[in-house]
Amino acid sequence: MNYNYRYRLRPSDALEQQLTWTVDTCRQVYNHFLHRLNRTEDTSAYSEQKLLPGLKKWWTDLKDVHSKVLQKVVQRLYDNLSTLRGRKENGYHVGTLKWKAPSEYRSFTYSQSGFKLKNTSGRTKLWLSKLGEIPLTFHRALPEDAEIKTVTVKQEPTGKWYAILGAETPDDPPAKPENPEKCVGIDVGILKYAHDTDGTAVESFDLSDERERLERAQRDLSRKEHGSANWEKQRRIVAERHAELKNKRRDFLHKLSNYYAREYDFVAVEDLDAKGLVELPGNSRNRAGAAWGTFLRMLEYKCEREGTHFVAVNPRGTTKECASCGVSTEKPLWVREHSCPACGFEADRDVNAAWNILSRGITKRLGAGRSESTPVETALPVDTSVSAKRVVETGSPTLKREPSGER
Repeated sequence: MNYNYRYRLRPSDALEQQLTWTVDTCRQVYNHFLHRLNRTEDTSAYSEQKLLPGLKKWWTDLKDVHSKVLQKVVQRLYDNLSTLRGRKENGYHVGTLKWKAPSEYRSFTYSQSGFKLKNTSGRTKLWLSKLGEIPLTFHRALPEDAEIKTVTVKQEPTGKWYAILGAETPDDPPAKPENPEKCVGIDVGILKYAHDTDGTAVESFDLSDERERLERAQRDLSRKEHGSANWEKQRRIVAERHAELKNKRRDFLHKLSNYYAREYDFVAVEDLDAKGLVELPGNSRNRAGAAWGTFLRMLEYKCEREGTHFVAVNPRGTTKECASCGVSTEKPLWVREHSCPACGFEADRDVNAAWNILSRGITKRLGAGRSESTPVETALPVDTSVSAKRVVETGSPTLKREPSGER
């Protein structure tokens, strides 16, 4: 299995200058081969990589960049081109590849060789060819049998440097159970981030303070003269506020998705078009902030890692359809309770949707029909409301415990 591990680098001032120079040199190489791509026919990543040794004869600065790094720059260009062509084939209106400005190119990658983790005087350091040893915050150990295949060095808009280690382990993911016992359907929302068929409702994570600090920093930035020293200083502050908001949101999503992947044998979710939902008029900011697409992607790969069945189903009609008898009932958005006029089943609107999602997921993945055991007999009588702050540990059973006064 392949994993990515992200660590904060702590370069000295001299090393930071070298890193910045390397990134900018890679950017210039990218633009050079983009220029060739626009004027030369029948090129490929492999044929262009073969030109690199000859390029070093007159572009002598390239001798101070590891050969694999330069090869990955060319590969990056042709990967971008392949992505562009794929979108065009799928009906999207796309333009052409653009030259990279300094602010648009922030990373470089070592592949197969040119890197090593070292323990120097009790401190872990990352050795990179042509650069030397860079201290890093090694907050999380790699698996004992993991082999590092790639190292990507990246500078965030905040100015901080990170190393992303691409590690490969020989172990295959656990086999998925043929007859899963613990099954759950999850309906995501805004007021409550997630409702599941076990009766648990997880509140949305409150990021209002972080948003307020970000908006204040953006207003201060708008008052600075663009390009001045004070403007650059304030731009860093804005970037830090963005990073705070992003990191807190991702931390919450990682822990919640990890919980469902570890606690259940079968997870059914909505196959949401997150980008399309954000583009709809009205409340788009809250829909974007919910990051449903990110949550579902995290949940999918973690289910694969833990050997848990994961299935995404068509969400159309899950709110209107009765989970007990299947009769559809129109409900405006402000109606938060489901009350079936046919069978009398009553439940929270989102809990009813979660049961429908689970039923469709079982049908799609396992081939079973609507369960004879209806939600009327199996659902919890009262939802267990869980504050987002209670999702405090990865894989924690917190969600299963009755909260102490948090409603």
